[in-house]
Parts: sequence; structure tokens; C-alpha cells
Amino acid sequence: MTGTTIDGFEYRQLPATGGIRLNVAVGGQGHPVVLLHGFPQTHLMWRHVARALAERYLVVVPDLRGYGDSDKPEETSADTYSKRTMAHDIVAVVREIGYERLSLVGHDRGALVGVRAALDHPGTITHLGILDVLPTMDTWDVLHGVDAAVAWHLYLMAQPKGLPERMIDAVAEDFFSSFLDAWDPSGTTFPPHVRRHYIDSSARAVPSIVADYRATAGIDLEMDRADRASGARLAMPVGVLSQDWGSRLGFDASALWRRWAPAARYRPIDAGHFMAEEKPADVTAFIEELIQRT
Repeated sequence: MTGTTIDGFEYRQLPATGGIRLNVAVGGQGHPVVLLHGFPQTHLMWRHVARALAERYLVVVPDLRGYGDSDKPEETSADTYSKRTMAHDIVAVVREIGYERLSLVGHDRGALVGVRAALDHPGTITHLGILDVLPTMDTWDVLHGVDAAVAWHLYLMAQPKGLPERMIDAVAEDFFSSFLDAWDPSGTTFPPHVRRHYIDSSARAVPSIVADYRATAGIDLEMDRADRASGARLAMPVGVLSQDWGSRLGFDASALWRRWAPAARYRPIDAGHFMAEEKPADVTAFIEELIQRT
């Protein structure tokens, strides 16, 4: 692969929530499996996994609203980039393709969208896969001490509209490069043209990326607290694949996720944050095992 598309996949601009359109790659046939990317990436992070899964499933790989080649609506309210709105986007896109039920796997930001989709649309999401992220409520609780400095960007982008956008936009190349360097210390997880794609795509999307993170510190947190208070749980098969970064910060990621999904299966992986690109075979096997559960 030398481009910034997934070989063998068809690309569509599909209607989502509030009149926006998402850039979506579609390949294969069978039961729909939706793959949602994280930060600072686009749908391209799934290129290896998507092609492998397309041998058995209909694989749907969108750019989230505000990212990649999807529309980037202005943040006119706290809900513009809430995970609830972004989850509605995904359900709408899959319905546009012609399906009412789907398996959903997300990495990082995409996993938070997936969790919200599963909470809000339990009859639609048949399986939920979560890669290398913590529940929104718990993220803020476990960040303490110097080891938590890895998440400094969460606090920057949680600030009121204006300042973080201007600060990041002024040094966008360095800002987004810093995460690719820190989370891929070997420098071998993705080729130069993919790295360039991530930096350029993110630099064009600073306001929407900040709005996405700001929502996680505000409206998303409020929604999760309300669900926790009401006793909401994820009843579909749930799988969590993660680095063992909890041992550094003093928390048990599997226990935190089981508060939302008592039957969740947690699996550690010897990989960095960009695991779908570093170890695609392991991630593909994790997804296939999850989808086969009943």
C-alpha cells in the first residue's frame, strides 16, 4: 500500500447526524463490523485489520466526524462533538448501507464512541470491542503523579473554546508529531506516508479535535455519570484489548471496564498504543474471537 486509502475498499460519503456526511470505506460482505479510529489517526489505522476481516465480514471503516475526510461541523454547542452525537453518526451510516445490527470495535477515541453507541443503542450493537482506553469517568480519576504526564493533552483540550485551538494550531506539526513519536518509539509502526497523512489530516482538523476532547471533559462525563447512577450496563459481549499501562498508574483496567460490562473479557497485549498497526494479526484474532461470542 502506498496511498492513503484501504486497498480493495469502496469509498462513500454517507449521511450521518444533522446533515453532515462521513467518509466511509466499505469492503467485504456478511455481518457488519464497524471499526472506529483513535487520535491522532484516521480510518487508515485499520488498513491491515480491515482487509483481513473483509474475508469474512462486511467491514465499515469511517472517519469520525471532525477527522480525516469527514465533515467538520463548527462546535455550536456542547453536543456537537459529544460521543452520543458521534454514536448516532455511526448508527445512521450503517443504516444507510442497509443494516440494523452491527459489531463495533473502537480504538482510543473511537472506543469511547463505541461505548456510548452500545449504551444508547443496545439493540443495534451486537458486540463491542475496546482497544487501549479507559472509561471516561475513570480516566480523570486515575491520572495522578508524574506518570500521568502522558495524558497532558487531555487537560489542554478540556479548556474553554479558543485558547487550546490557537495554541495547538500555532505548532500543529510539532503537536501531532509528538504523539506519534511518544507512542511509536521504534518509529516502525507505520510508514512515512501514513505518518504524514496523520499529521496533515490532524492539522486540518484542530478545532474539531479539540471539541471532541472538550466534550469528554464535559457533556460526555455528565452522560456517563447519569448512566452509572441509573445502573446502566453493557449486556452484549464485550472485549477489551489493552497495554498494561495500569500497572504504572496504579489501577486495574479490567476491573474498571467490568463496572460497565460485568462479563467483559480483558486481554493484555504486548504492543504499543498503535496496536492495530503494530500487531494487526493479534488485533484481528481478538476481533474475530469477540464476534463469535454469543
